[in-house]
Amino acid sequence: MSAVTGGARPAPQLAEQLFDALNNPARRERYVAVILLAYVGLWTLYGAIAKGSQDIHADMSEQFVLGRDLALGYPKHPPLTMLIVRLWFAAFPAADWAYYLLAMANAALALWIIWRLSARFLDGEKRILGLVLLMLVPFFNFHALKFNSNTILMPVWAATTFFFLRSFETRRVLDAALAGFFAAAAMYGKYWSAVLLLGLAIAALADSRRAPYFRSPAPWITVLVGGAAIAPHLVWLVANNFMPLSYAVFVHGDASAVSVLAGVLGYLFGSIAYVSVPLLIVFLLMQPNRKVLVDMVWPTTAERRLAAMAFWVTLLLPAPLALVIGVRLTSLWSMSAWTLLPVILLSSPLVTIGRKAAAGVVAVALALPLVMTVAAPGIGFVLQRAGFASEGHASLLAAPIEALWRKTTDRPLKVFGSTDIFTYGVSFYLPEHPHAVYLLERPATAEETALMGKEGVALLCPMSATTCTARADAMAAKIPGSKRSEIEVSRRYLGQQGKSERYLIVAIPPVQSPG
Repeated sequence: MSAVTGGARPAPQLAEQLFDALNNPARRERYVAVILLAYVGLWTLYGAIAKGSQDIHADMSEQFVLGRDLALGYPKHPPLTMLIVRLWFAAFPAADWAYYLLAMANAALALWIIWRLSARFLDGEKRILGLVLLMLVPFFNFHALKFNSNTILMPVWAATTFFFLRSFETRRVLDAALAGFFAAAAMYGKYWSAVLLLGLAIAALADSRRAPYFRSPAPWITVLVGGAAIAPHLVWLVANNFMPLSYAVFVHGDASAVSVLAGVLGYLFGSIAYVSVPLLIVFLLMQPNRKVLVDMVWPTTAERRLAAMAFWVTLLLPAPLALVIGVRLTSLWSMSAWTLLPVILLSSPLVTIGRKAAAGVVAVALALPLVMTVAAPGIGFVLQRAGFASEGHASLLAAPIEALWRKTTDRPLKVFGSTDIFTYGVSFYLPEHPHAVYLLERPATAEETALMGKEGVALLCPMSATTCTARADAMAAKIPGSKRSEIEVSRRYLGQQGKSERYLIVAIPPVQSPG
């Protein structure tokens, strides 16, 4: 333990001092900012170490490569994630640690917005407790490290909810406009955000104060700003035959009735499991009776009831929708729905938690990233022994691919093709981050054929994928000057040698002269 004036102090006393410092209105915001910055730094360090025997997740490399060509939409998802990745890596190097830093900055931004929102409902001590309780939810740390179209929704859902609630209460033009802007941003992140928009609309319609709200300009400003912001993407959707929606239906739709029901149950119980730590802490410390529970779930005051309605409808609406539409849900999709959890658990005046107990929760929440960072090398070692390193060969393959390409042509490597996770994964680690194509899994399009003729292409296949290797060799045989190489790679981490695998690399030079 650290030493302070007067000698070393016991942990409980230090925890209470920290809690009191956070509860100081004059310095509270600065302390929270410092804590969130430390939170980002520690979890980023944890991610870089614990995942050091792997490469970044396939979702992350795909976003990076797609973001090299900005568009109003992409085959799988709307464009917000790709835009943010593109902007981030304009300032940071294409490195694993930089991606984990982005991921944790995104989670911390969500926490900060929730902190600001909570000020409308919670006093100082409860507000602090609500923030640190969310720091114990895996969505804000372990799952947050995989930056993708699910995690990006956490801050934009929080911002949409924040400005909607302020707009409903104040009717201010700026709040209403920002609610519309962030609602559109949420849809640009993932179409799942329609659940949030429906939830907030239902909450507004169900509120006893709905008449003055809908007679004011506020809701119509929200709709107009949101509609104007999303309009370019809607035009793109129509022009591209609703491609992302078709992908979503292909992946998650057309499930059997049994599968849909299992998905609904998994969504409901899995979502509760993810936030079980905050729930257990509050219920163990408070031991609420029936009256307290009722006021938590369905508050007596109008302002709190609006927040509760927005929370419950947004969280639970997917279940009946899935049963009607026939979509299989997953509990991970609830990760952006917990903005108002601190308000639900703590805003009731009947909820009282002692200062010492609250200080202890703060200490545990702040200690968790420290403990996990210390444990990170061991976690990485276990993952290496368990064979997860085989998912991390993309970074090891970049150098030999680049070397063979340099032996083949002096032109920059602008096109890369492979199969499965390697297609985008290797492109992320190659110095020039070439355009990635799946031409080893399907025939090349006319556009891809023209691009390869002009720029050439580097190809990669696991030797175990015989269809892939046969296609790569056949393509190389048609172009004079093509080169091939077979290599074996394995990742070493903390002295532990991972599983090795052999790969075929083919470099096909351009057949057209530059210009």
